[in-house]
Amino acid sequence: MESWRSSRHFQFSTRIPLHNESGLKSEFPTLQLKMLKRQTSVGIAGDGRCLFRSVIHGAWLRAGRQSPSDSLQRELADELRAKVADEFLLRRAETEWFVEGDFDAYVRQMRQPHSWGGEPELLMSSHVLKMPITVYMRDKTSGSLKNLSEYGQEYGKENPIRVLYHGYGHYDLLRGARKDDEDDYVGSHNSAQIPKLFNFISSFMDEIIY
Repeated sequence: MESWRSSRHFQFSTRIPLHNESGLKSEFPTLQLKMLKRQTSVGIAGDGRCLFRSVIHGAWLRAGRQSPSDSLQRELADELRAKVADEFLLRRAETEWFVEGDFDAYVRQMRQPHSWGGEPELLMSSHVLKMPITVYMRDKTSGSLKNLSEYGQEYGKENPIRVLYHGYGHYDLLRGARKDDEDDYVGSHNSAQIPKLFNFISSFMDEIIY
């Protein structure tokens, strides 16, 4: 399970309000509302990797692939974690201020397979994958999805990786509830194009971007 680090909400995320006391905001795009209503969550193992599992699973689907097996998802999540830690070091000048405690100790700890991730790791994941990520939380009263934060908007605003945060510290993936809905989220699958696990994320990014 992952920590949302609710005690420190960093100001680098962009928020889109979904609800007020009287209901849904009228200015929220109708098409996106319709899409959100059709979302269903994909259960992700709570083994300390759930943030990374959710994000890489979403990236995998977004690229037009079928859902990865649990073992593949785990391997990809661990590789994403390593890339995220590297990204912190590359962006030290712009990230050190919002990391809790000693920066180097934080990054070393984040490399450990069961260390919980949160907002900083979501931001770094968006940079590693060069994909937008949106985090939702389900309203306990209405059951509707509320947009909590968005990351990686500089990489595009359409078709983000969508993850669902549970208030007790766990992330799942959001995807279309029906096959025709899912077509809005992913492309066509071609298993022959799935790259080898070695240096997967770099190959994955090259394939998608270039």
